[in-house]
Amino acid sequence: MRVYGLVLLVAAAVTYLLTPVARWVALRTGAITALRDRDVHAVPTPRLGGVAMLAGLAVAMAVASQIPFLQGVFEDTRRAWGIVGAAAMVCLLGVADDIWDLDWMTKLAGQSLAGGFLALQGVQLYQFPFGGGLFIGSSGLSLFVTVLAVVVAMNAVNFVDGLDGLAAGMIAIGGTGFFVYTYLIARESSPTDVSNLATVVVAALVGACIGFLPHNFYPARIFMGDSGSMFIGLVMAAAAIVVTGQIDTQLLTNRQTVPAFLPILLPIAVLLLPLLDMGLAVVRRVGAGRSPFHPDRLHLHHRLLELGHSHRHAVVIMYVWTAVFAFGAAGLVLLSTTTVLWVLGAAALVAVGLTLGPLRGRARPAGVPADLHEGTSP
Repeated sequence: MRVYGLVLLVAAAVTYLLTPVARWVALRTGAITALRDRDVHAVPTPRLGGVAMLAGLAVAMAVASQIPFLQGVFEDTRRAWGIVGAAAMVCLLGVADDIWDLDWMTKLAGQSLAGGFLALQGVQLYQFPFGGGLFIGSSGLSLFVTVLAVVVAMNAVNFVDGLDGLAAGMIAIGGTGFFVYTYLIARESSPTDVSNLATVVVAALVGACIGFLPHNFYPARIFMGDSGSMFIGLVMAAAAIVVTGQIDTQLLTNRQTVPAFLPILLPIAVLLLPLLDMGLAVVRRVGAGRSPFHPDRLHLHHRLLELGHSHRHAVVIMYVWTAVFAFGAAGLVLLSTTTVLWVLGAAALVAVGLTLGPLRGRARPAGVPADLHEGTSP
């Protein structure tokens, strides 16, 4: 556990120190979020925060590769460095978008290429963990499903990245739950060797998010931009793909049957709010006869603002819901399903109380901007 803590701290420190450099570069290259009708930020703000986050992940992975405890993780260099390489690809794509504002088709093509590169490096979905393992029938279908999962994860995070500190904080919280999940599963299935690629990657990702948050929390001095949101989505998807189907269910106890057969449950729980937000946006826009990428002010975070929550309250509420789902799923490793459902129900009631309770101010009419700062989601 201490080794993973070191990886997290390295990623956090590097990201924190390099974020002002990324801000300086953004100001000089014109990578600045202008004011648009759908946005809730009050002044133009530099982006490119994803560049610093990528650097934090890359340095943390380089340090991890030199630690004897993690030597087994880096024996297959293709997968470990393939994740870093694919993350660099989407980060550079995001940089181009942050500077030149690419059209959605160009971004989708770039995202698909990064997902394909990831799959070719061995980070690929070969089976779904249902009923002991549902194998994907062909290599072509496996490649397609992998790319689809990666692209969906990237766009889900991008859709929810609309308030200062929201995406980075949600992934830091949810990623922590994912880290606990992968660590405990690895320890149970192999008590003598708890080194695991997914755990290393998630530790580095959580560290990068934590290092970025002091610069990004309200009022933000820099946004992560598409370079950050796509980077986060790809890395989270890669970690989920690595852990999916890798657990030997024969070595686990009956109490752990659910997480053993559903190791993809936790990544979905981590990304549940972004996936829900994206799904609602697509249905809403297509139903209105518009492109699914047509921007609007009807995301979940916008609705919290319209309920009367302040910027900070809205972000914290989204954090709470992320923690409820992520740690609820992670709890399946330690607790019985019945206990988890009781705790999850109680936590959900608390979250509902915070969402609809007395912390709200006066509700705002739909479309009326708040005295807020960020708002880069499509």
